[in-house]
Amino acid sequence: MYRVTRQIDFCYGHRLLNYEGKCRYLHGHNGRAFIVIEAAQLDQRGMVMDFSDIKDVMKQWIDQNLDHRMILHREDPAVPALEELGEPLYLLDCNPTAENIARVIFDVAREHGFPVVETRLWETPNCYATYRP
Repeated sequence: MYRVTRQIDFCYGHRLLNYEGKCRYLHGHNGRAFIVIEAAQLDQRGMVMDFSDIKDVMKQWIDQNLDHRMILHREDPAVPALEELGEPLYLLDCNPTAENIARVIFDVAREHGFPVVETRLWETPNCYATYRP
C-alpha cells in the first residue's frame, strides 16, 4: 500500500459548548490539516496522487470555508450576534472540537473523490486529533 500526505495550514477560531476549561471562550488557533491518501497501485506517473491535485482542491475548500472563520456549533448563543456583525462563520451540528473538524475535512476530501484514509488536525504545536473511518 502506498500513502501520501498533504499539509494545509489555516487560521480559525472556535469555542466549545458544555466545556469547563478555557476553550469555552471564543479563541483562535493556527491549525494544520494533514490529508492522507492511499492507493494499492501507483498511477502511470508512479504516484498515488499528485500533491498539487490535493492542494488545488482541499486548500481552496479550506480557504473558502474554514480559514479565518469562527467554527461554531449551530446552536451556539454567539452565532446571532456574530452573524449580525457580519463575521464569517462555519457552523457545525456538533461541537467544533479538533476531532470534529478533522472529520469535516475527511468528509470533504471523500466528497471530492479522493481515496482519503485519514485526516489529522493539529490544533496547537503539541496537540492534534485524527479521524479515520
